[in-house]
Amino acid sequence: MAYGDNVDPKNRVVAIVLVGLLTAVLGYGLVNGLNISIVKKLAEKLDVVDVEEPPPPEEPPPPPPPDNKLPPPPPVVTPPSPIPPPVTSNTIQSVPEAPPRPPLPIPPVAAPPAPPPTPDLSAPGRPKGNPARWATNDDYPARAMREEREGTTGFRVSYDASGKPTGCDITSSSGHADLDAETCKLVMRRARFDPAKDRAGNPSGGSFSSRIKWVIPK
Repeated sequence: MAYGDNVDPKNRVVAIVLVGLLTAVLGYGLVNGLNISIVKKLAEKLDVVDVEEPPPPEEPPPPPPPDNKLPPPPPVVTPPSPIPPPVTSNTIQSVPEAPPRPPLPIPPVAAPPAPPPTPDLSAPGRPKGNPARWATNDDYPARAMREEREGTTGFRVSYDASGKPTGCDITSSSGHADLDAETCKLVMRRARFDPAKDRAGNPSGGSFSSRIKWVIPK
């Protein structure tokens, strides 16, 4: 801090006023021829003005530590122990293995229930009417009647799903070709059937076997 900053403003004003008066007196003396000794005396009086210096300001105290916390104490250093620590050896202990567990039983899987059986609707075919009426005495071949030939012809007739004959076969002959041929001819023309049925009940074709006995009427 500069010295001028510590001088009291009042003393500064007094000094300025005295300097101004001294300047005025010196100038007046020079003009009027005053004695130099008078001027010196006045100057000595002015020099004896004592300007008191204010005492220097006191230094502010150091700021307190933050949050009023004291500095941590120095760490305590423990001297090393002269006795070495005991040496420990790792001991491995064997643990007996547990016996294997038996496998868990697998529960049997229940089989799904069997579907209910499908009802069997199958049925054999049967002829419509009396097969004995498929051939009558009126159907006897004229030549065979004149020659008095008689006999029994066995046949098998097949039919379709509508019950209509589709074929005729001689299974046993009467011994006369004309009587056998007349038998299949009459069966194919007159036979009709209720068709057979499969397991689902649907109509299906089939076959029918029988015999026709050729006898000359008396």
